[in-house]
Amino acid sequence: MKKSHINFIGNRKIAMTFSGILMVIAIASLAIRGLQMGIDFTGGTLIEVGYEQTADLTALRKTLDDSGFKNATVQNFGTSKDVLIRLKLEEGVNSADLSTKVLEAINKNASTPTPAKLRRVEFVGPQVGDDLAEDGFLALLYSTIAILIYISLRFEWKFSVGAIIATFHDVIVTLGVFSVFALEFDLTVLAAILALIGYSLNDTIVVYDRIRENFRNMRKTSTEDIMNIAVNDTLSRTIMISMTVFLVLVSLFFLGGEVIHNFSIALLFGVVFGTYSSIFIASPAALMLGISAEDLIVPIKEGAELDRMP
Repeated sequence: MKKSHINFIGNRKIAMTFSGILMVIAIASLAIRGLQMGIDFTGGTLIEVGYEQTADLTALRKTLDDSGFKNATVQNFGTSKDVLIRLKLEEGVNSADLSTKVLEAINKNASTPTPAKLRRVEFVGPQVGDDLAEDGFLALLYSTIAILIYISLRFEWKFSVGAIIATFHDVIVTLGVFSVFALEFDLTVLAAILALIGYSLNDTIVVYDRIRENFRNMRKTSTEDIMNIAVNDTLSRTIMISMTVFLVLVSLFFLGGEVIHNFSIALLFGVVFGTYSSIFIASPAALMLGISAEDLIVPIKEGAELDRMP
């Protein structure tokens, strides 16, 4: 396969400016608008209903929206005849009364000959939602710290800081997408963010490994050229893996249903930003920190030549 010779590192100022703008927009939106938390974090009512035939989820969502139940999440549960309805917490509304009103609304406007039957009603209180939010974000924090400790032990500190910057960039920008477009943030999206961290770091590690190898084999080549060669050498691998994952996520987005809709959105943006950052953020960040061949030369122990003598 013919190798590419794209000057990625030479365009680092353009990439850094673009990323800086994205970061400012994301942080500003997160500070002003925040995230639209789902029922997992805010609390609410979960209602399961059953039909004798396949349920029309699109019609159900429209019925609930027209009946005043805004932002209701409707999805199949188990089979196409079982439906799970999630409603956000409303002050002063009893969960039993709410389930009765929901059942009346969907049966009153139902296009099916047989009415839906109520299977179960569960109420998620605000305290439970707060606990889930706290535990979820603690899991995100701890996993991120553990991964960053691994990176700091595996690479020279300038590479480690570059990987941290790239990972931070991907997470903040992806969260910014959810904030700017007011997409619901629930436990599935949190799981996607955790997967994104691993994906982004994996791409960065592959590039860094090649850079480290090139530093040791190309002593007379400039640092910028070494990084460009490394990024170009790993480009075909990066594109193939990213496109494979991207196509799977597109399929999930269109065919996976409402339950993983936001999950697939988070990973779609995450794969794009993760691939972008491993090329345009991680390596230039290490370059700006002054990485050089001297940082990666393995020191020769005093007396090593004598040890090798017969």
